[in-house]
Amino acid sequence: MHTRALILFFFFFCCGVAAMMAQAPAPRSTPMREMYADLPGVRLWYRDSGGSGVPVVFLHAATGSSRVWEHQEDVFIAAGYRFIAYDRRGFGRTIVDPQGTQPGTGAGDLHALMEHLRIDRFHVVGTAAGAFICIDYALSFPRPLRSVVIANTIGGVQDEEYLELGRRLRPPEFAALPPDLRELGPSYRASNPQGTRRWLDLERTSRAEGPPPPAQTMLNRVTFAALETIAVPVLLLTGDADLYAPPAVMRLCAARINGAESVGLPEAGHSAYWEQP
Repeated sequence: MHTRALILFFFFFCCGVAAMMAQAPAPRSTPMREMYADLPGVRLWYRDSGGSGVPVVFLHAATGSSRVWEHQEDVFIAAGYRFIAYDRRGFGRTIVDPQGTQPGTGAGDLHALMEHLRIDRFHVVGTAAGAFICIDYALSFPRPLRSVVIANTIGGVQDEEYLELGRRLRPPEFAALPPDLRELGPSYRASNPQGTRRWLDLERTSRAEGPPPPAQTMLNRVTFAALETIAVPVLLLTGDADLYAPPAVMRLCAARINGAESVGLPEAGHSAYWEQP
């Protein structure tokens, strides 16, 4: 019952329940802290509300940075949670040390940050490319995880039949589309031009200055067989207008994770965290 209640809680907070969002968040007792963590090969920029609440760590997509969680931040803090988000290596204000360990792994950076903050147990929420790291982390470091939310992602699965499915869904012309056409649903773009402009502003400023660092590797080769070994509570969600990970793709992954629950969001695209926060 505890696991199911936990998963349902994240459904309400991550899937845009209007009644919850309509409530004014409680005043913060302390301001959000923004600082660097000096980790192997990188100065990782992060935001941390601090406090004694259960930590929830947010991992952004490849079209974002820690700034994209502006709709989630106050709501989770008001609910008593410790909110943590960071700029992944190569994004935002994080600074890569070319003399240090490169390229490292996303799961390794997350683990190092949690050790730096002396956090033993936490929830993690990842969207799109950020969810790759959630899956890799769950395979490598399951003990610290209270739960995992995997949103709008193809997950990094390497089975050949899955890769072929991706090639059918996303032919070469797909990558040439503007980012908002790829990653925001048509209903959102039609109904919220101001929100679309804000999303694009955050996307344009998401990459760190200077040449991009080498692409980070994974600690694991993610396969459907590997997904079957994940034992922590998992919620998968996607939008029914997601061009990367439509509901059929989400169901393929959900079927391989024991006890996972899945949620489809109507009229949401690849950026459900933004379109239906």
